[in-house]
Amino acid sequence: MTSWYQLSRMRALDETDLHILELLAEDARRPFSDISAEVGLSAPAVSDRIDRLREEGIIRRFTVDLDQSTLSGGTPVLVRLTVRPEFVDEVRDALRAADPVHHLFVAADGEVTVHARLDGDSVRAQLDELVDLSRVRDYEVSLVESAEWTPTVNGTGFALECAECGNTVTSEGESARIGGTLYHFCCSSCLGRFEDRYDRLEAGANDD
Repeated sequence: MTSWYQLSRMRALDETDLHILELLAEDARRPFSDISAEVGLSAPAVSDRIDRLREEGIIRRFTVDLDQSTLSGGTPVLVRLTVRPEFVDEVRDALRAADPVHHLFVAADGEVTVHARLDGDSVRAQLDELVDLSRVRDYEVSLVESAEWTPTVNGTGFALECAECGNTVTSEGESARIGGTLYHFCCSSCLGRFEDRYDRLEAGANDD
């Protein structure tokens, strides 16, 4: 066994962990004292749990989630585009990079829906600037009366994937810090295969 990784047993998320995550999803700046009052633990105990969640890769960072729609002008609209199948990826990428587009969804049948803020007097002209409409068979525009997004947390939303096979990592799994990065594995066999491949790649890099 090589010395460049640290191995640990995975810890299952309990109801308190999920409650803490729900509270942080609502307000990432919520003081530990407030969280402790909500979950029935001391502030140091809450801090320890959050540290473990960060170490295990459940919490990756604390950030600012800006509502871009409040920072730009124009009329809020939903645009549903029936895209020619061979151009779905191209249209998706073009819209995803467009400033007026705040949310984008691609259905299984290739229909692309975007939530955007556009000038109500020239929707077609603006769409033509954002995407090549020759790639689109048809489109429909609807005015948005109100929009709301509420972050939610549930057990399945925090399932970790095995870095080797992609299966869900349970409490029987293992985690290892390899080359400075924390990876999660569903079993020791997957960890071993990942380790062997890493060793071969590292040996090849050293030979160069």
